[in-house]
Amino acid sequence: MRLGSDNTGPALPEVIEALTRANEGHVPSYGADPLTEAAQNAVRDLFEAPGAAVHFVGTGTAANAIALASFAQPWQTAFCTPLAHILVDECHAPEFYTGGARLTPVGTGDKMSADDLAAAIAALPAGDVHTSQPGPVSLTQVTERGHLYTLEELRAICDVAHGHDLPVHLDGARFANACAALGCSPAQMSHAAGIDAVSFGASKNGCLGVEALVVFDPDKSWEVELRRKRAGHLFSKHRYLAAQMLGYLQDGAWLRAAQAANARAARLAEGLRYLPGCSFEAEPQANMIFATLPRATHQRLKAGGAVYGLYDGPLETGDPHEPLLMRLVCDWSITEQEIDAFLSLARD
Repeated sequence: MRLGSDNTGPALPEVIEALTRANEGHVPSYGADPLTEAAQNAVRDLFEAPGAAVHFVGTGTAANAIALASFAQPWQTAFCTPLAHILVDECHAPEFYTGGARLTPVGTGDKMSADDLAAAIAALPAGDVHTSQPGPVSLTQVTERGHLYTLEELRAICDVAHGHDLPVHLDGARFANACAALGCSPAQMSHAAGIDAVSFGASKNGCLGVEALVVFDPDKSWEVELRRKRAGHLFSKHRYLAAQMLGYLQDGAWLRAAQAANARAARLAEGLRYLPGCSFEAEPQANMIFATLPRATHQRLKAGGAVYGLYDGPLETGDPHEPLLMRLVCDWSITEQEIDAFLSLARD
């Protein structure tokens, strides 16, 4: 019953097999190998973007920070939501890599609207030397609270940003889960909607540790190359990053893994609906659930070995009926039996 994070699960068999195949002989280093070229082309094919620049890094934080550094000047601000990973969970990496560009929260939750963004841009006096200048927009899909931007919402936000000559970055740590939930292609959820760069996450969905920074303007490729090297993310044995990505994309493994995670989360959400005292923060849409249960139910679940995030507390003392917020995350490897065991324990 390990529902704490999709970071904690095992790697996909296809990924391990690809790494095993790559672990033979000697090949050129630092990305000058055939596997890297093949993996870059596989990502381009997936996104239907033959001219895109594709750069592999080891972490999502690196992908996000390098992307923003490539689009933001030090005197600019990047627009994001108050709950964005780049603002809350990356230890000022974007500010560090951009050389001091700040982050401006837009909206009040985990999603921004086109109107929110327009108001935030308008609030900065353009051309005033004393203030931050407008810079890139960064969105997260799936959001930090498990929600989705529709394709129409993405297009509307991108239209506002591009109307001010601002590029749009997509933090796609759970990009595959979003594609699976929306039933759309990677192209539809990225450059076709107006996105300029994507941090295409793979580590949460079955890889050991690889993310692809996909930049749809090939003229940016050399700058990203230099920033990646300067950031320490040009791996010497680069083929092992590439091999993971090839295994991940092999025969649609990336999408099947996301579909499995989303399906388990849907099964879990359906069971939670019938539990006394359960309330959803918002309707679950992908593989993350934010909901409340009474303290007594949490105590029983934790004592029974369930692993998940608890946002309120304390757990041990207080009114047994008080609702406490939890985060449940399903990865590709969670079984229906584990979901049913969690629900059974919660009902007891």
